[in-house]
Amino acid sequence: MDAAAAAGGSTVFWVIVIGYFIAVLGFGGYFARFNRNTSDFFFGGRRFSWWLITMSIVATGVGSHSFLKYSSKGFEHGFSSSMTYLNDWFFMPLFMFGWLPIIYYMRVRSIPEYFERRFNRGVRILATVSLLLFMLGYIGIGFVTMGKTLLPIIEPHLGWDLMTITCVVAVVAGVYITFGGQTAVIFTDLLQGFVLLFAGIMLFLLGLDYLGGFDAFWNALPADFKLPLSNFNDDPSFNFVGIFWQDAVAGSVGFLFMNQGLIMRFMACKSVQDGRKAAAFNVLLALPISAIAVSNAGWVGRAISNTKPDLLPPDTVPDEVFVRVTALLTTPAGFGFFVAAVTAALMSTVDTLINAVAAVTINDIYRPIQKARGKEGDDKKDLRAAMIVSAGATVIGVLAAWGFSKFDSLYEAHGFFQGTLTPPLVAAIMLAIFWKRFTSSGAIATFVVGAIMIVLGTYFPGVFVRPFDHGIPVEEGENYRYIGALWNLIACFGAGIIVSLLTKPHQAEEHEGLTLSSLSRARKAFKGGEPNDAPGFKRTLTWEVRPELPEGTVQVDQENLHQLAAEEGDLVYVSDRRWWLGGLRSAHAKLEGTHGLGETVLLAQDVSDNGHFLPGKMVTVEKEF
Repeated sequence: MDAAAAAGGSTVFWVIVIGYFIAVLGFGGYFARFNRNTSDFFFGGRRFSWWLITMSIVATGVGSHSFLKYSSKGFEHGFSSSMTYLNDWFFMPLFMFGWLPIIYYMRVRSIPEYFERRFNRGVRILATVSLLLFMLGYIGIGFVTMGKTLLPIIEPHLGWDLMTITCVVAVVAGVYITFGGQTAVIFTDLLQGFVLLFAGIMLFLLGLDYLGGFDAFWNALPADFKLPLSNFNDDPSFNFVGIFWQDAVAGSVGFLFMNQGLIMRFMACKSVQDGRKAAAFNVLLALPISAIAVSNAGWVGRAISNTKPDLLPPDTVPDEVFVRVTALLTTPAGFGFFVAAVTAALMSTVDTLINAVAAVTINDIYRPIQKARGKEGDDKKDLRAAMIVSAGATVIGVLAAWGFSKFDSLYEAHGFFQGTLTPPLVAAIMLAIFWKRFTSSGAIATFVVGAIMIVLGTYFPGVFVRPFDHGIPVEEGENYRYIGALWNLIACFGAGIIVSLLTKPHQAEEHEGLTLSSLSRARKAFKGGEPNDAPGFKRTLTWEVRPELPEGTVQVDQENLHQLAAEEGDLVYVSDRRWWLGGLRSAHAKLEGTHGLGETVLLAQDVSDNGHFLPGKMVTVEKEF
């Protein structure tokens, strides 16, 4: 019996793993009490500080598939396995200064809603279908990853097959996100982000110690395993140019711009500036560390197989390398911790996407149908519907997992999935944001004509993909594994650009605030007046509730109004003075006149309720603009 199977028979292993699951369920139950409405459930009330969102993004970015997927490629190809993790460097500025302020200031609740406001209802429907397929497929990827992680541990003892394990994991994931919502996701991921990075780096250190130090590890690797990038085009199974188009453009741009789950993370920030801080910290520091954390089991595994092939045979199934290396390097208790860390990765990705599916379904399908039927909106009913959709998304994700389990490896399954499904949305979003000449007809062509061309490229790669293959050798009877994403992108961008140039452009007022060229108007629309950017100071004050104040408003005295450099009608952020809460107890409001009570901020009843402020605890007030 190998080390992974042996660990599966250890009591301490299961105590640690099951204990983690119980802790996750406890998080979901606790933070469910902060869900007063769908804004809380989907966006966490738009209240959280940048550092909290950063760790949540780390947990989402590492993903449920990352440890197995990148360890697999690290075992086969070495350090170049991590190159896809650094792609966000190219595209993050476009996100930080283009897409993020547009969706935040225009209060876009979902990506399809953006398409209706930018174009029309028809484009919104196409975007909704595309986005739901993308997110449900991603949920399936997460579930099958967890199943493959636990299979060599559980199967020898319980006889469970891959899909049985997947179903059990899905039940646990579905329960806590169904009741916890975005606030549960963010605070669970704060813990999980630290756990993931700690576990990944700790595994690397254990591997170096096992091999006898860094020099022994380095010398045990073949020369081509030490290259930071794979060869340009001469390996059909893993080449730089194919990976760039599939993972960097179709993958990274898709993840940043169209992943509703990630968008909801940034929408939960207290401000655009905090969202930018989170994005910058993530790309400059967290992503390089994450790349090492998720790939190193493959590097260490190859070094062990080259020096001690009896412990880890060179022909080990790549998707099992992470589990087998971890079991080899740790005790049953330590192995339990690492399996729990991968479970954390699963939860971090799947919880985000299940919550995002619910957001898109409620905002882009359920509410429009209710409105068309003449029914008044009921936020409590919408919240219950969101929970039901979350449960349904979990079930569909399990069905998708069955399909992905048929691929040879997780990397190929994930790559084919994102390279095929993301190009229409990637092209439509990029053109909509950065090209004001992009028309409704062009957007429809991007989705419809682009999808048709993608199907043709999949079945006839020799005709459509080959002219763009950069000389990648392909054996007879095989398709292009990665470069097909380039054709898919060319087809979608091309269809949108050509049709837009042949159709009448929109009037400027039709897309005010929805394009890069009209960001100033988006900011003005968010406030409902001219922004006030005069620098002021934060103020720490006592607080009282005044039910007679209009909803969403607060009052301060004249002196504090001066210290804040604020005017009546300006937006302010009121938060518990304890910064380490990360905005859990906070609310946005508008200044409504002044009072003469000194160092006290008066809150409207709804501001107090939404902020979850505690009696006797002082609050910090800061002007936004």
